[in-house]
Amino acid sequence: MSWLYIALLASAVAVVIGAEWPRLGARLDTRVGAEARRRRERAKRKASLRVVQSTDADDFAASVERDLANLPTTEDEYRR
Repeated sequence: MSWLYIALLASAVAVVIGAEWPRLGARLDTRVGAEARRRRERAKRKASLRVVQSTDADDFAASVERDLANLPTTEDEYRR
């Protein structure tokens, strides 16, 4: 075999390893345990969350109207 064939074979192996690295890395990675731990911690945080239901829609509507009334407006002559 000449050096050219060896170089082509080595580059082909490098391309295959590069293409398959995400899948191989998941199997060989030692951080898989850390990732699982992060998922469990996130699940615990999500379990402790709760939805707050607002029973007073009139306060919300009043605050929206108040905010809209406080918005700055421009006169029609400035729009031209």
